[in-house]
Amino acid sequence: MTIDWRPTAEIATLRERARLMAEVRAFFAEREVWEVETPVLGHGGSTDVHLASLCCEAVTPAGRERLWLQTSPEFHMKRLLAAGSGPIFQIARSFRDGEVGGRHNLEFSMLEWYRPGLDLDGLIAETDALIRRVLPSDPGPLRRRRYRELFREHLGLDPFREPLDALRRRAAETGGLDMATASRDDCLDLLISLSIEPHLGRDGIDVVVDYPASQAALARRHQDPEDGEWVASRFEVYRHGLELANGYDELTDAAEQRARFEEDNAARRAAGLAEVDVDERLLAALEAGMPAGSGVALGLDRLFQLAQGRASVAEVMAFATPRA
Repeated sequence: MTIDWRPTAEIATLRERARLMAEVRAFFAEREVWEVETPVLGHGGSTDVHLASLCCEAVTPAGRERLWLQTSPEFHMKRLLAAGSGPIFQIARSFRDGEVGGRHNLEFSMLEWYRPGLDLDGLIAETDALIRRVLPSDPGPLRRRRYRELFREHLGLDPFREPLDALRRRAAETGGLDMATASRDDCLDLLISLSIEPHLGRDGIDVVVDYPASQAALARRHQDPEDGEWVASRFEVYRHGLELANGYDELTDAAEQRARFEEDNAARRAAGLAEVDVDERLLAALEAGMPAGSGVALGLDRLFQLAQGRASVAEVMAFATPRA
């Protein structure tokens, strides 16, 4: 059997990746946001039902323990914020099981940064500025797109009010899957990924806001001023149908965060998935007091893929997982 040992990216591409990485670091240095490093292994993992955390056993001073490969550096970075770090960024190796394809890899580079005292509008502007700095040409205007209006425009339905049975039928027809017992959020995720996302960011940079409150994850919630509907205080950024970044007005309430972790694990049990250890140190940090502010995670491999005109993230990585 012949073993292919070669990189999945061309050497010239990796040199350009290094230059772009330096541009990212320069961007934050100019704004006096300092770089941090946090552990890849932690005692807690992501409880998010839609993420598959990887874990391992290791011998520590406490004995043999289960440790989790981080799906993002979020929890550790928030502990630094609670300790008084001020604005920080990190380029972190992150891990998500089962995610291999043109847009995914089990191991990938996540750029994450936090801005105490900055609102979502300010963070959206800063995220847009970073993306424009990395892309080789002007991508066009920045547009805000409300989640609800996108569903009305592309699918002719109200994602907040459509009866669940009708939503399941629509999702089943669109995805060719059995959605008879799917949750509302699962139906909406399928519909937005297949029918809406491919159209986003075609004539500029699209920022989707006002997601359903049930999709707040680690973000605050607020009421839509138009109709009083509770929505998530978060945004996602798209270019050429590719999701690049996910930003939050960060939740700082420890009790609310614990409740959400417990809800996640209950949903995991109901779906037949293994529970994930809750990060008690994060909850303790929130209890001690994390400053209000916003934060965003951006997939660097996807951004570099766009910047270099490549067809997949593997083409901008030294060794994608299948050849690692």
